[in-house]
Amino acid sequence: MGIHERKLREREQRRRQILKAARKVFSSNGFTKTTMEDIAREAELSPGTLYLYFKNKDELYASLSVEVLEHLHEKLKRVYIKEAPNPQLRINDLKQMLYNVYQVDPLILLNLFHLQSSEILTHLEPAMLTTIRNLSSNSLAIITKIFAEGVNDHVFIEKHPKALSDVLWGLFSGVVLWEESKRIINNKRETNASAFDTAFEIFLRGIAR
Repeated sequence: MGIHERKLREREQRRRQILKAARKVFSSNGFTKTTMEDIAREAELSPGTLYLYFKNKDELYASLSVEVLEHLHEKLKRVYIKEAPNPQLRINDLKQMLYNVYQVDPLILLNLFHLQSSEILTHLEPAMLTTIRNLSSNSLAIITKIFAEGVNDHVFIEKHPKALSDVLWGLFSGVVLWEESKRIINNKRETNASAFDTAFEIFLRGIAR
């Protein structure tokens, strides 16, 4: 391995170290209370080192969300290409996939939802903002294709597939936000699948022909 390749690998390792620390601190303190100094302390680095990799706290926060979006997009593509007897079963596969993503890291998923509805997006560099927008739109496009197949096959009601996709994403994010608020209030760490099952069952009944 040459010097250039080794430096690139070391830089990526350092970046991963910072992101790992940021994930822990953001999860513990929330975005508002977290400082770059807190993250540097957790990563056992100087604050100046963090600024060599991330322009500010907003960019670091957004980078964690990009990771979630990339993971989500890959999982969605697998759901879409997987053989399924009918669109309803594909939606069930989609529900299970979304729940699995939620179980992997609930707090970072919450960060993603907060990011999408906050002013932080307006403070990001154009390249980062474009990445987030593209990943979000591409993921929703896959969900839209699933609904389009169901509408075309007369399995789902004749509503615009994009509207159905938006409603499903809103349903998912709403259940996650509510479940996490209950976990914080009740000081519990386990996730509850019943709320997801009930929400998706009602949704599927509502769009079935």
